[in-house]
Amino acid sequence: MAPRTITLYGRPGCHLCDDARAQLEALRAELGFALEEIDIEGDDDLHARYLERIPVVALDGEELFDFFVDEAALRNRLGRVAGG
Repeated sequence: MAPRTITLYGRPGCHLCDDARAQLEALRAELGFALEEIDIEGDDDLHARYLERIPVVALDGEELFDFFVDEAALRNRLGRVAGG
């Protein structure tokens, strides 16, 4: 089975984005997900949608968190997805 994909929407200079990235990197090997980062500055639609909410974390396209990563909720969600 292919790993799930976590997408982190953010932008350079965003300290909350840096914190979220560090959390996700620390969890990636343990929880077995791919991490994709998207810079909202390169897309006007994403910039308008996410600027006031970054970082935004999504799992396979479904938005899960704004501002902070809830590690317990992420573990639960990935466990549920993997377990069916």
